[in-house]
Amino acid sequence: MARVLFFGRLRDAAGCSERDVELEHAIALSAFRRLAASGDREFEAALSAPSVRVAINAEMTSLGAACSVSPTDEVAFMPPFSGG
Repeated sequence: MARVLFFGRLRDAAGCSERDVELEHAIALSAFRRLAASGDREFEAALSAPSVRVAINAEMTSLGAACSVSPTDEVAFMPPFSGG
């Protein structure tokens, strides 16, 4: 199972800070985002926002990157951060 982490306003929108997503094989990040949203179209749109950052196994990537998520991966969705 892939582990999904949500931070900031995305955690609030998800109603949880993490969830597991059942995968049998590697899938594209865009398809994984739909699974991570659990059918909630509004939340899927929030995960798709251009300002959202994604880390797969603690390595930053972009939502538009042609990468895949494997069943043992950890994927973090992070909104923009500010502060000092």
